[in-house]
Amino acid sequence: MEVKFLDSKSSSLSEKAALVARTKSSPFSSFEHSVGVKFSQEFSSCRGVFTKASYLSSNGTFMPKRAISSVDKEKTAAENYFYQISSNGAGSSLFSRNVGVLDACDDEYGGVVVDPDRLPVNPDAFAPMLQFSLSHWKMKGKKGIWLKLPLERSELVPVAVKEGFEYHHAERGYVMLTYWIPGGPCMLPSNATHQVGVGGFVINDKNEVLVVQEKFYAPSFADVWKIPTGFILESEEIYTGAVREVKEETGVDTEFVEVIAFRHAHNLDFDKSDLFFVCMLKPLSAQIKVDDLEIQAAKVSTSPY
Repeated sequence: MEVKFLDSKSSSLSEKAALVARTKSSPFSSFEHSVGVKFSQEFSSCRGVFTKASYLSSNGTFMPKRAISSVDKEKTAAENYFYQISSNGAGSSLFSRNVGVLDACDDEYGGVVVDPDRLPVNPDAFAPMLQFSLSHWKMKGKKGIWLKLPLERSELVPVAVKEGFEYHHAERGYVMLTYWIPGGPCMLPSNATHQVGVGGFVINDKNEVLVVQEKFYAPSFADVWKIPTGFILESEEIYTGAVREVKEETGVDTEFVEVIAFRHAHNLDFDKSDLFFVCMLKPLSAQIKVDDLEIQAAKVSTSPY
């Protein structure tokens, strides 16, 4: 393990990061043995002003050490930095002592889910926290990072993208970004691949079918009569969606009987695949009241043509 002593007065930030001291024996050997930290005997390289240092304890916790020069102690500002290096010494980062890990919880797959309700408001504060958090999670061996940014935190999106996060999906109130730490292909699940539509095949005791004409349609569908159709809502059952669509478009109450057909198609809206289910429904009422916003006309007919 390594310790960095940083002189804020005599060294630039890059010079601070270059001050690396190693030793095999020193007056601090007993302390080194207890916490697993190596201290340098070559303190002169820091010009006698040990403003700050950090070490990684045996349990992986970052701990700041503060030391002030004996010269004019009252006027010397004791600034603390975390100087974090990877376990193999291949990489390192310098962080302010005020930077902490973002509030998050572990998921069951070895990843991390950031708490969207405890994010910094200021992008300038978010950037170093995100950098430090990524370094911390890498050292902990974490895998996928899920970062949900609410609409009111949209100014944090460019910061996350700059650090390597990618878009996963978006809803009205948030955007979800992800970061895959291990090398190799990302193993996080992709966004939803399908949309689900339903159609209500309403047939009465006279073998009459409820059909509609939509107000908005492609030219090729002009004057076409069709069964009521639509998309199911989030967390809605297929049969419930079919009953709801018929009610919304025609005003007819129905009861689900069975699924009689389905279709699977690809590269439709937003390049997504589409599942469409046709549900046979039994009418519970006869009066038709069309939805003027979507439907041009509705009727029951022995032939839909």
